[in-house]
Amino acid sequence: MSEKPASLSRTLIVSLAVLLFGFWTVAVLLGITIMRDEYDEVFDSALQETTERLVPLVVDDLFRREAREEPYRVVDPKGDIRDEYLTYQVRDASGRVLLHSNNVSAEPYGAPLVPGFADDGDRRIFTVATVSDSLFVQMADSLDHRREATLESALALLLPIMILLPLGMLAVWWIVSRATAPVARLGDAISERDGANLTPIEIADLPAELAAIPGSINRLLERLTATLQAERDLSANSAHELRTPLAGALAQIELLMDELDDGPPRRRASQVHVALRRLSSMVEKLLQLARADAGIGTATETTDLSVLFDLVLDDFIRAHPAVTVKVTRETPDQPLLLPIDPDAFGIAFKNLLENAAKYGDNARPIAVHLAKDRRIAVVNVVPGGIEEDVEQYRQRYRRGRTNQPGSGLGLAIVHRLMTQMNGKLKLRSYIPSDGETRFEAVLDFA
Repeated sequence: MSEKPASLSRTLIVSLAVLLFGFWTVAVLLGITIMRDEYDEVFDSALQETTERLVPLVVDDLFRREAREEPYRVVDPKGDIRDEYLTYQVRDASGRVLLHSNNVSAEPYGAPLVPGFADDGDRRIFTVATVSDSLFVQMADSLDHRREATLESALALLLPIMILLPLGMLAVWWIVSRATAPVARLGDAISERDGANLTPIEIADLPAELAAIPGSINRLLERLTATLQAERDLSANSAHELRTPLAGALAQIELLMDELDDGPPRRRASQVHVALRRLSSMVEKLLQLARADAGIGTATETTDLSVLFDLVLDDFIRAHPAVTVKVTRETPDQPLLLPIDPDAFGIAFKNLLENAAKYGDNARPIAVHLAKDRRIAVVNVVPGGIEEDVEQYRQRYRRGRTNQPGSGLGLAIVHRLMTQMNGKLKLRSYIPSDGETRFEAVLDFA
């Protein structure tokens, strides 16, 4: 089963949405990277300025206190505020903590006592040396605070796209659908043109890029219509022009045979008679093939399949009184209406019957079955067996193992016409319990 082709509008919508999302994501990532660097600069600057302003205050406070082993803890006057962002410690040259803020423990920071910035796990620390490098004030800023600020900024950039992207896709879908609507209408109109519909395409208000296409297609359809009509006319005229002289020649040779006594002249006349009959049969098949190639199988009006079945079968039985035909049929609930050309169906069905009569066992009947699911099966017994690959008989001029005269075109014509009538020609050979090889050809309109 062939895959359904992708929609142009769907491809455009998905592609634009993916590109929009991709570009926005790249822009957000670049923005976050730049913001992170800028935030670090701002936070470092604030940390440094705060530390430098705090140094004289904490040093003065420390000198006002008495020396002791335990470090002093600066009590927060607002006990209900637990700010963990900025903390500080005052340490001596040995690293011992002398004074620390209320929101940090007495455990010394991991940063070295070197003026400047340093990282200690999840903290950014700025160190200032004072009192002749005997005291060091270290202030720490929480890196979680910085990450939180960066994350909130990133979300502020990402959230709009989560809302705007679906709205943007709807807007793109609306715009693309309106822009590609003429293309869809033109495509539908072109897809409706086939052997049964060669009417000109008439679509108004097409854009400039598509306006020239219908005119070119209409000119092509006009030429195609004229060509097909010429082929049909040629086939019809040729059938009349060729059949008449051949029929006259056959009649004259039959009269000549009646006038001749047994002997070499009569035998030669008999050979001419056989050759003319074979030529007549070959001309008939070639004309049928030409009509099939001209596309006579397509039709716009419906016809009852069961009525055509009876007409063709009765005509064949009258023309072949020596052939026994066993007919079975299923009674349909309603007429089997199909959009097929009666002449094309007659050619196809008659070819199957003639094929069965020519290559089948004359002593066994031809079985013909009409099913209510629009299938017609023709089965005949094949004397001497048949080749396993029966599909080869669809090809032109391919015949089985037989000495019977024939053109090898019958099944090729049927296959061609069934394709035009939206049906299938199914071929198979099988051996039932009686041991006789049977060949089955089915006209399947289901």
